[in-house]
Amino acid sequence: MSRLSIPSVEQSLPASQPLLAAVEKQLGVVPNLMKLLGQSPVALEGYLSLNGALNKGRLGLALRERIALTVAEFNGCDYCLSVHSYLSANVAKLPQSEIDGAREGRSDDARTAAALHFARRVAESRGQVSDADLATLRAAGYDEPAVLEIVLNVAVNVLTNYVNNVARTDIDFPVVSARQLA
Repeated sequence: MSRLSIPSVEQSLPASQPLLAAVEKQLGVVPNLMKLLGQSPVALEGYLSLNGALNKGRLGLALRERIALTVAEFNGCDYCLSVHSYLSANVAKLPQSEIDGAREGRSDDARTAAALHFARRVAESRGQVSDADLATLRAAGYDEPAVLEIVLNVAVNVLTNYVNNVARTDIDFPVVSARQLA
């Protein structure tokens, strides 16, 4: 059971209701994370704004979902692992082997593997990556705008991981559990 209350959409603050309605229009459902964040309209708006902006970036959906899995596994976030495993399989259409690999920061595709390794290094080092880490990512074909988007995708996923780990948000997707905590 969640340690922080998860109001229904109808019980949400008036300022959050239009944002939650937009989530429902886009997804067909309002996940518990969104209802939880809706307790603070600025938190919900901030998350939705950053996530929406990143969805328009250079990184495709499949890579963003893989990064989310890498970071969620690192941070031991069962809620995010559950959501992003579902989205990876059903929206990004990734094979199970790639979903499992992403949780470990790896991929059969060398370019994707470089991005996931870098994302994991960003999480592990709290952004204090080495020159070699950056050089490896650049050698895999990622330019500076892509580097920045990888870092921001790590950051937005750390944000949701931490919220869900603090709240122990009730999982409303098929449950996937972290293999290990970092």
